[in-house]
This record gives sequence, C-alpha cells and structure tokens, in this order.
Amino acid sequence: MSVIFVLVGTGIAVSQSNKSAPVTTTTVSTTPGFCPSDAPITCYTLSRTIRDGMKGEDVRRIQQRLKDLHFDPGVIDGIFGGDTLMAVWAFQALVQKMTRDTLVDFVTPVLWDSMRGEVTITPRRQPGTPNHVEVYLPEQVMAVFKGTQLLLVSHISTGTGQKWCEEVTIDPGEEGNKGKEPIKDGVCGEAITPGGIYYFYNRKLGLRESKLGTMWNPVYFNVGIAIHGAMMVPKEPASHGCVRIPIFISNYFPALVKYNDRVYVFDGVKEPEDYGSIAPPWDKKDPNYTTTTSSTSTSTVPSTSVPKTTVPKTTVPKTTVVPSTVPATVPG
Repeated sequence: MSVIFVLVGTGIAVSQSNKSAPVTTTTVSTTPGFCPSDAPITCYTLSRTIRDGMKGEDVRRIQQRLKDLHFDPGVIDGIFGGDTLMAVWAFQALVQKMTRDTLVDFVTPVLWDSMRGEVTITPRRQPGTPNHVEVYLPEQVMAVFKGTQLLLVSHISTGTGQKWCEEVTIDPGEEGNKGKEPIKDGVCGEAITPGGIYYFYNRKLGLRESKLGTMWNPVYFNVGIAIHGAMMVPKEPASHGCVRIPIFISNYFPALVKYNDRVYVFDGVKEPEDYGSIAPPWDKKDPNYTTTTSSTSTSTVPSTSVPKTTVPKTTVPKTTVVPSTVPATVPG
C-alpha cells in the first residue's frame, strides 16, 4: 500500500521594510487515513472535535504539535485543559488571523489540519538585542525571538482601556511604597497598555502586589507595567495595563529575556516606532478612599467589573524549568 502526501499552501515573504506584513505562513497538508508506526504526528488526521476535559492520543498529538510550533500547551498529558486551550487561542489568533469574537474553545478536524501543516512564524522586527519580545494587542498574543528564531508564543491578556478605582495592596519596593511593609491604598487609573518600543529594566521573583494588581514573576518594561503570570488570562483584555501570561509560562519566561532586551508593542493602529516610548497614564489616589484604624480598609468607589468570559483553569508548576525549544522554520 502506498501513502500519498498532497501539499497545498501559499508563501508570504516578510521583509523588514514592510512593517505591517503578516508574521505567519501556513501550509495545510492532507494525508490518507493510514499512517505507519514511525510516522510523525502530522500524518494523523483527527476524527472528532476535541473539547474541554477530553482525553486520548489525539489530544496528546495536538499538545505535542503545539509544543513543536512553540505554542506552549503546558504538560503533554493527553488531557485537553485550560493550558492547552490558551495555546489553541494563540494559534487561532496568530496563524489563522481569527479575531477574538471568533476564537473557539475546541479543536476541530479542520483546525487540526491547519496545525499539522507547515507553520512559519517570523518576527516583525530585527532589533539589535540578542532576544526581543513582540506583543500583539489586537491578537492578544506575545512572541519571544532569539534573533529570527522563535522561542515562544503565548496567549496574553492586556489593558481593558477602562478607568478604574480600587483598593490595592502595594508590596515594599513597588511604586507607591518605599517602606518595609505592605500597605493598602485607594488608587484610580486607566487600564491602558501603550503601543511603542521599550526594554526590560527590572524583574522580581515570586508573588508581588502592586498598584496594577497581583503579579507572578514580573519582568518590567514600561514604568510599572510588566509581563507577568496571572491565574486568570481570559480571551479579552482584562488587566490594568500589564501583559498577563499563564502562570506556568511565567515560571520560565524570565529566563528567556535579559535586561535591556527590546519589547515591541503593536496596537494595530500605528507602528511601535511612531509612538517611541510612551509612559502609561499615571494613576492617582482615590479622593473617596478612607482608611480606618482597624485591619480593614474601604473605598466608596466600586471597582470596574470585567465582562464574564471563558477563563481556563491554569496550573502552577513547582519548579522553574526552561523548556527545550525546537528551532522554528524561518524563510530565508
């Protein structure tokens, strides 16, 4: 019995001069139902739609394929859970150019065919720093590159663009607390993640509380704005301005970047170079916030609510491990 492979695809060359060009090239492959025992996972077709909680070898192949393409799905355990779902969201947004309102929470045979085809992701910028990060606000996706080599693609959640007033806890060393103990304060701000060009200038390990909220392993690049782990990384923008990433990714993300590495934030309106380095809107003290001598503090201004959305469950790893990466295929 012979096996016939049919490749159908299009190639899109991305040049440095074309700043708004797509960053992905996909080629979809179609194979017969038979695959030899030593066949790659891309040989296999998908016979069902994979949804939350489903298990099997086909789920394991989806996870492994996402990992091979640097869309980190978490532990490759053959169980379709929240970590894998966020990787699927990132794939749909970056590779398939799907908007947030069209992203789906499952993997169909058609989506799997796109995953098992040839996928090439190239950077939009070629900076002078060894590594750099590109944040795509419209897609809610972040990509990390070493030169032109892709290291990681992650789903993210950024600033909502809304005004807010909340009681916050601020740890020592964070903006607004020069003391040695955590403090509480009432703060008002505007949840914006500005487009532009920035660089990493500080990082902290573990759980941190700041004016912008709770952060895990934050790496700061624009005043108090950081790329950090969070328990909730929904489809929609949901932060006060920071770039949220899944906690399990934040456990090794700091090891992928260094001080002074560039961060390019694309907002879909202008190029990062058109903005330069823009500081986020300055927060201010809530004039209606009052504290008491007791351990509780209150504020008369309600916090801004975030619309309900699909929020996958995420896992917190016990150790910090930098995962091995498979070199991405980059066109010459």
